[in-house]
Amino acid sequence: MNLTSIRRIAAPVAVTASLTLLAACGGQSNGAEGDVSGEVLADGSSTVAPLTTAAQELFREENSNVNVSVATSGTGGGFEKFCAGKTDISDASRPIKDEEAAICEENGIEFTEIVVANDALTVVANPDNDWADCLTVEQLQTIWAPESEGEVMSWSDVDPSFPDTPLDLYGAGTDSGTFDYFTEAVNGEEGASRSDYNATEDDNTTVQGVGGSEGAMGYFGLSYFEENSDTLKAVEVDSGSGCVAPSIETAQSGEYTPLSRPLFIYVAKKSYQDKPQVAAFVDYYIENINEIAELAQFVPLNDEQVSESQDELASLQG
Repeated sequence: MNLTSIRRIAAPVAVTASLTLLAACGGQSNGAEGDVSGEVLADGSSTVAPLTTAAQELFREENSNVNVSVATSGTGGGFEKFCAGKTDISDASRPIKDEEAAICEENGIEFTEIVVANDALTVVANPDNDWADCLTVEQLQTIWAPESEGEVMSWSDVDPSFPDTPLDLYGAGTDSGTFDYFTEAVNGEEGASRSDYNATEDDNTTVQGVGGSEGAMGYFGLSYFEENSDTLKAVEVDSGSGCVAPSIETAQSGEYTPLSRPLFIYVAKKSYQDKPQVAAFVDYYIENINEIAELAQFVPLNDEQVSESQDELASLQG
């Protein structure tokens, strides 16, 4: 698979040009480019995976002897493998939990958290839905709260002005950092959600489900919507200051609340120190992070976040 085949990337010509530019400019702090070989194992968030895959494809242009494997067990599943010492990098759409960090510590896994991009969790509806262009956080809570299970079954149960069209809900599985973030942002408690919805770790299932049912609703990262905007519509969110659409600009400015969030990779320090191929890949990833994020249609880091990510990389290199 080459970079133009990654489903988040919409402009192959621009990708090719950008790939060439990045290949020429990308720097590494651990060994000359092309001199490393071996495997790099990454797992975790399905939201972050396409960004890491984009970094991998660009990196491989100069390091063909390095095989970077990117799997998607969900943020929680990724941390489980990471803290067991089975992976070098864990992709995460939320920070590591205290209990997960404790398992890493018990197993002697030291790590560094690095922010790699931002995201605007996007609520999506079927394009034939002409009644819910904007929803308040309270209406989202009415739909997704645990007590709504078996009770709020139609759009008219959300708002009497909405039609009596059955709700058909799609969302992230419980191992997903997206699930954790969404439930806390909307329902006020991580993991608090009705369970009678179509839960999946594959966001393409949500795309197909919401696109095929007039009453359907789902949620996932902004770039998944951008890739599928011809079959879905994004619902604006009103958190008290008016309706705001998800976008790169509103995510970076903080206007899109409460569904804007940072995205991370976690790097095992031993892997970075003992495996030159891991160090070379992580260096390339972070040193070119905003170019990679823009190329893969993620929300780039702001200046403060770029500085933070560079500081974290420097702590690994030290």
